[in-house]
Amino acid sequence: MNPQDAWNAAFHQLEMQLDRASFDTWLRGAVLLGVEDGVFVVGVRNNFARDMLQHRLYRNVRRVLGDVYGTSVELRFEINKPTASPMTVDNEPEMPLFRLLAQQDPAAPVTPLHEQIARPQRPDLPESELNARFTFDRFIDGSENATIYAAAQAVAECPASVYNPFFIYGGVGLGKTHLLQAIAHACQARNLRVIYIPSEVFTNDLVDAIRQRTTAMFREKYRSVDVLLVDDIQFISGKESTQEEFFHTFTALYTFNKQIVLASDRHPRELNTLEDRLRSRFGGGLVMDMQPPSYETRIAILNNWAKERQIILPRHVCEMIAGRAKLNVRELEGIFNQVIATTQITRQPLDTETTSDILDGYRRPRNHITLNQVLVLTARHHGLSVADLTGKRRTGAINQARQIAMFLAREITSASLPQIGDAFGGRKHSTVLHSCNKISGDIERDPQVRTIVKDIRERLLKTDE
Repeated sequence: MNPQDAWNAAFHQLEMQLDRASFDTWLRGAVLLGVEDGVFVVGVRNNFARDMLQHRLYRNVRRVLGDVYGTSVELRFEINKPTASPMTVDNEPEMPLFRLLAQQDPAAPVTPLHEQIARPQRPDLPESELNARFTFDRFIDGSENATIYAAAQAVAECPASVYNPFFIYGGVGLGKTHLLQAIAHACQARNLRVIYIPSEVFTNDLVDAIRQRTTAMFREKYRSVDVLLVDDIQFISGKESTQEEFFHTFTALYTFNKQIVLASDRHPRELNTLEDRLRSRFGGGLVMDMQPPSYETRIAILNNWAKERQIILPRHVCEMIAGRAKLNVRELEGIFNQVIATTQITRQPLDTETTSDILDGYRRPRNHITLNQVLVLTARHHGLSVADLTGKRRTGAINQARQIAMFLAREITSASLPQIGDAFGGRKHSTVLHSCNKISGDIERDPQVRTIVKDIRERLLKTDE
């Protein structure tokens, strides 16, 4: 498609999407002046239209034109100086619509307007960016969630044909987001128009549309998709305008047989601050409860993660981790990462003894080891005083000891970066963070630093027993 045809098609789309007043005020009469170095130069009537289009409506116009043209584009708006119209013949003004129609061949087939305008197959929506890891292949479907997994696959294979709306609810960290994005991945692979968003994004888009007076484009964006997936829908509770707009969006999509998938932390009937009409519609499709992973499922998940990271995970270690994390997959992942990271940094063997020590530390509250204890033991180990670590001197030995103390303070105590900085003579939190990152790298490369950190850490933990 050449640039002029792309602009014409985009212009017609914008005419349908914008409300009449906005289109007539800002875009009516806009023409493509040319393309310079890949930039579409569009002529408009006056300074006001140019400023509005350049600063307030630029993103919307650019998105529509890019969809039609088939690639991302840049725009520049200029004031169009009137010239002789290219549509005049022998100084005759532009032909009225009825005369053009009279000259058409009545036997020629009529192409509907909506077929003349190119429809984008894959809209460029930043909020639709998906996590590449959240696919059906990576979801471990144990017996406790086998049914909900099968239902999600059915929705992805035949959107709006089996379960619509599809409502998933359950506690945090159980995999609701994973399933929603897996559905989105599968539908996008079939060139369906898909939007996956947290409910907060829907609210923010609505507020932005109201402020910029582009609610027509907002509605076209959400009501022209094939699949709409909204995560954490419970957060629209108490937001009247958001609920009103989402109700009409839901109704429009459902009426035109488009798939709706929602996730929440509660069953629809328990969303007490949500409007009755929304609760009724949410519960009108397939509502499924996501369960915590069983012990066997946790074992399978851990083995899958280890395989992906090319780690040999001993069976007894795997069983120990799976036995600790009983609440959700997120907790399981946190413990797994803690064990793997600690053994890799400290070069300890990945066995049951080491894992047990790490897990004990993972659960232990850290508010009983104080910053002063870290300062005293680190200074004593290096043959220095606490004043040396908190003072201004920056010799090599003092600087390294100070950085090790900051690293241990962040790792073992519950103090924040600013609190650690204050304890070390009023240093900035960025200095503390730099020191922690440096020692973390030194532990990986330098056996001597690794031994020093290990010895001081063990002494600190013993003082807490």
